[in-house]
Amino acid sequence: MLWTASQVLRKFSTSSNYYQNKLKLAIIGQSLFGQEVYSNLRKQGHKVVGVFTVPDKDGKADPLAVAAEKDGTPVFKFPRWRVKGKPIPEVVEAYKAVGAELNVMPFCSQFIPMNVIDDPKHGSIIYHPSILPLHRGASAINWTLIHGDKKAGFSVFWADDGLDTGPILLQRECAVEPNDTVDTLYNRFLFPEGIKAMVESVQLIADGKAPRIPQSEEGATYEGIQKKSNAKVNMAQPAEAIHNWIRGHDKVPGATTVIDGLTVTLYGSSMLGGSAPAGQPLEIEGASQPGLVTKNGLVLYGTDGKALLVKNLQFEDGKMISAAKYFSSGESSSVELTDDEKKIAEEIRNIWKGILSNVPAVEDTTDFFKSGAASMDVVRLVEEVKQKCAGIQLQTEDVYMATTFQDFIQMFVRRLRGEDQEEELVVDYATKEINNMTLKMPYQCFINGNFEDAENGKVYDTINPTDGSVICKVAYASVGDVDRAVAAAKEAFYEGPWGRMNPRDRGTMLFKLADLMEEHEEELATIESIDSGAVPSGTSLAGVTRSTARRSPSTKRGPNRNLTFTKREPIGVCAIIIPWNYPLMMLAWKSAACLAAGNTLVLKPAQVTPLTALKFAELSAKAGIPKGVINILPGSGGMVGQRLSDHPDIRKLGFTGSTPIGKQIMKSCALSNLKKVSLELGGKSPLIIFSDCDMDKAVRMGMSSVYFNKGENCIAAGRLFVEESIHDEYISRVVEELKKMKIGDPLDRSTDHGPQNHKAHMVKLLEYCEVGLKEGATLVYGGKQVDRPGFFMEPTVFTGVEDHMFIAKEESFGPIMVVSKFKDGDVDGVLRRANDTEYGLASGVFTRDINKAMYVSERLDAGTVFVNTYNKTDVASPFGGFKQSGFGKDLGEDALLEYLKTKAITVEY
Repeated sequence: MLWTASQVLRKFSTSSNYYQNKLKLAIIGQSLFGQEVYSNLRKQGHKVVGVFTVPDKDGKADPLAVAAEKDGTPVFKFPRWRVKGKPIPEVVEAYKAVGAELNVMPFCSQFIPMNVIDDPKHGSIIYHPSILPLHRGASAINWTLIHGDKKAGFSVFWADDGLDTGPILLQRECAVEPNDTVDTLYNRFLFPEGIKAMVESVQLIADGKAPRIPQSEEGATYEGIQKKSNAKVNMAQPAEAIHNWIRGHDKVPGATTVIDGLTVTLYGSSMLGGSAPAGQPLEIEGASQPGLVTKNGLVLYGTDGKALLVKNLQFEDGKMISAAKYFSSGESSSVELTDDEKKIAEEIRNIWKGILSNVPAVEDTTDFFKSGAASMDVVRLVEEVKQKCAGIQLQTEDVYMATTFQDFIQMFVRRLRGEDQEEELVVDYATKEINNMTLKMPYQCFINGNFEDAENGKVYDTINPTDGSVICKVAYASVGDVDRAVAAAKEAFYEGPWGRMNPRDRGTMLFKLADLMEEHEEELATIESIDSGAVPSGTSLAGVTRSTARRSPSTKRGPNRNLTFTKREPIGVCAIIIPWNYPLMMLAWKSAACLAAGNTLVLKPAQVTPLTALKFAELSAKAGIPKGVINILPGSGGMVGQRLSDHPDIRKLGFTGSTPIGKQIMKSCALSNLKKVSLELGGKSPLIIFSDCDMDKAVRMGMSSVYFNKGENCIAAGRLFVEESIHDEYISRVVEELKKMKIGDPLDRSTDHGPQNHKAHMVKLLEYCEVGLKEGATLVYGGKQVDRPGFFMEPTVFTGVEDHMFIAKEESFGPIMVVSKFKDGDVDGVLRRANDTEYGLASGVFTRDINKAMYVSERLDAGTVFVNTYNKTDVASPFGGFKQSGFGKDLGEDALLEYLKTKAITVEY
């Protein structure tokens, strides 16, 4: 029945596709963009009757021609369509012979005669990388950035005899991030969405629904083609204008300036969010003040005193260097290659030969670009080298930095040996003298093994809740930063060594990281304390690593002599979003299982508590974790968290936080790519205290269940049920102990109760208490803000709480004890009340009667039940909730399974 149903579904799908209107198309264009448009149109059922593209270059066909020739589609490679402005008759005749009903022109760089444009029944449509009529012309994307436009986009328009002036068929737009370049805009939006738009436009025409919207002359602009000759930067401008000019020319044709009398091209510009690190002055022609060569790159200043950072410099001979190494003396000494490395070098030489087909022989001095290679060849070189040498971390930028074969091999061998890994880690610290130590706190995004400013240059203040002071400014990650981090994690997973590594070797690295965390335990605890208000406590990452590839023979063999076994494999790129109440512990709980399983990670700490996660990133690099395996993005949940949920390349998302946000995340994960999700959400954990309990212990542990970590505890006892006969005594003893509690600085070892995490949360807790009073609950103790600087809330006790009340149903996530009585001996009645909640994270029971304890624990509907104790979690025991407290487990072997997928393999022998 299932098979039959799927066949019917397939037939329905196929037939509905078959009866859509289809056209005979001529594709006139080139490049990967043209190839993708061609392939997708054919997939949609349109018939491509001819492909018209550029001639082969150095014996290599354009990607569009390669795809069409493979499919057997007629391909025409005309060098030109007109001579002296007049159409070439034989070219036009060859074109008309294919009988196209519509010309589709993706990335068309040739001048096409109007008698070809107008020949088909439906005319011609063309793609333009601008929201027309703005920025007409061939350098439209460049000018979008040069002018600092807030929006970019593209138009699909009906071709006419003007310059990008034909009627509009379809337009799409996207936001421009402050540090976007032509490449980032193209890769993120113009390329993928442009392909979809071209296909959609053709279908609109086929269905007779395509609009023709005349272009307005209002707002129309035309700027000339940008070439090296007119790309020099005017340094006598504000910093943002200089930055826009540089990024508008990155990577082609490149913005130039003059340094020491030499023309130098500037690449990789970003606005400098914080203060510039120390560096060496460098005179820049026409600049308002000298530049500064720092460990992060070249800092340039505008006339407004603001600064930007340039990462790479290219000289007139084509040699590119890191701007940070401008004053480095000479070249690094060459390394002697081993016999195995010499063999690899020869294999790479053959790759160069395959690409540089016009070069008779690849010598050590052969320059990749001077031999005719273009940007597309750079991508090909990187991909082929990585295929040959799995695990090597190689970027297109590396080719620009080592353009001769000899330099490339030297760079490659050093990369292969890992010799440049340690020196590549550059950390800018925010420092603070506190707790008899100097805290060194990274504050930038951690992407692909490097600390760097957010792409948009934005920062925000992270606040010390003890006194409300600013600890430091932290990078405010953008959507572009998320995309770069995910791309790095994807590259590290599929191309790097991490996923293929022997689990034992992976475990060795994680244990080294755990050792470093223990070595820096006091520093981490202090950073955690000033960032979150928590009383210091240690956290370890070690102890979770174990084998992830497990085979088990089938328990049943049939007569066909089949062997079936299973294999557990890492999922791929995983995202983790952690809360602000236990920043380091939640990071350790989740990332340990994720990494031990062989996945790569993009982690977003809570916006208000980012500092320990960034320190963890620094230690992970020191532990030798490969680049791209761990990426940390501070910033907002609405931007960074949402993009992680939506991102199609993320295959698993782990989240700890509120139930409403968890629901939104689950919805986004389902709609994007059905990514696997584990959620640890809100709670309203019941704690039942029977009259036969150990009263001293019940008071002590009952207080801990509510007030531990200032009540900012996911498993906090949200409601206490106390048996009637001991209720008054219990409350009296709790209040007596509360009066002894010391409220103050969490770094003071004698402090029992620190500040709430942030001001907005404290205000919410005060409102929670007001609601309780209005509903008729009795405020026995507390309920107010402590009269001192910082975000301190009095430990609070409410009694007389009835089941219908708001505070009986909703979590406070603060130091508020909510107490209800139950009748003596009414075990089943109190169980019904305890389970009457949509949450099911944790629960507890205090009684000396072991039978009663087991009866109650078996019937409490929660993921964890504490008996005569509370808050005692074990790293070997799974932790997670039921109902609207989420699903999935942290800790124990169950946590590891959350980050693995099971594959069944059947072999006939």
